[in-house]
Amino acid sequence: MDKGIRISIAYGFVSMIELRHLRYAVAVAEEGHITRAAARLGIQQPPLSQQIRALEAAIDAPLFRRQPRGVELTAAGRAFVGKARAILRDAELAVEAARRASRGQEGQLAIGFTSSAAFHPFVTGVMREMRERAPAITLSLEEASTGELIEAVEADRLDAAFVRSPSERLENLTITHLLDEEMVVALPDHHPRARKNTRRRISLALLADEPLILYRRPTGPGLYDSIIAACRAAGFSPKVAQEATRMVSTLSLVAAGLGISIVPESMARLETAGVSYLRLDRAAGLVAPLALARKKGPAGGTLGRLLAIVTRRVKDRAGV
Repeated sequence: MDKGIRISIAYGFVSMIELRHLRYAVAVAEEGHITRAAARLGIQQPPLSQQIRALEAAIDAPLFRRQPRGVELTAAGRAFVGKARAILRDAELAVEAARRASRGQEGQLAIGFTSSAAFHPFVTGVMREMRERAPAITLSLEEASTGELIEAVEADRLDAAFVRSPSERLENLTITHLLDEEMVVALPDHHPRARKNTRRRISLALLADEPLILYRRPTGPGLYDSIIAACRAAGFSPKVAQEATRMVSTLSLVAAGLGISIVPESMARLETAGVSYLRLDRAAGLVAPLALARKKGPAGGTLGRLLAIVTRRVKDRAGV
């Protein structure tokens, strides 16, 4: 473990001491005899004696007092060996921590998600599995818009983010499509269509005269553009009455009776008071893609652990 690893002792009093020197001193102290220490270390006695003398010369203090039947520690030796044991323990812990981090067993992971993605069972399932399988990983979570999350990943403030697929191509990022979520109509409880409490899907064209509340395009261009395009394909230009900065805010405006909205189905999990939901006719073709954004390149450590869980869950959904 300690081959080639060196510790610099400060301010030039000792040029360089290797971890093996510490291990040698500890072994001699514990065995009380250089020959027995050499056998324990798997080396010959003369080289061990030479290394101990070199260590004492570097420190400029005798560590051992030679006796007819072995050696005993000097005051300097007791001070040195106590610290040496602590350094060796810390070195072992450092190596093990690095190995665990490389395997994605511990470390830090910064994950972002949009407000709608946060309520999707796929995302909550991934986060729950991360916590169960790697409890030593420190998770840092951030909720923001797709645009803000993309910027954070590009700037290395986030390792990955669950986003609604951006409309533009991003050269520095890998955007992995995970699933397509159905979109539903959110409308006030007092709306005539809500009072009918019908389970039948409705045509998008029936909403042509309704004031529409949308999630602002700069923060969610993909969803915004797909809704506008679907309305035009249904034969009308939507009457956009309000634009909200957050998906959750659209539901608050709907509950206030300011209009209707079209949102990912997972938003219904919020159970916002005063809001009902209706399914759209499949002919509308409206879905909210869920994707994972990360920097291009190989992913190891904690990010690799996240990707492994995400990949397996995508395959499970597809029945692969």
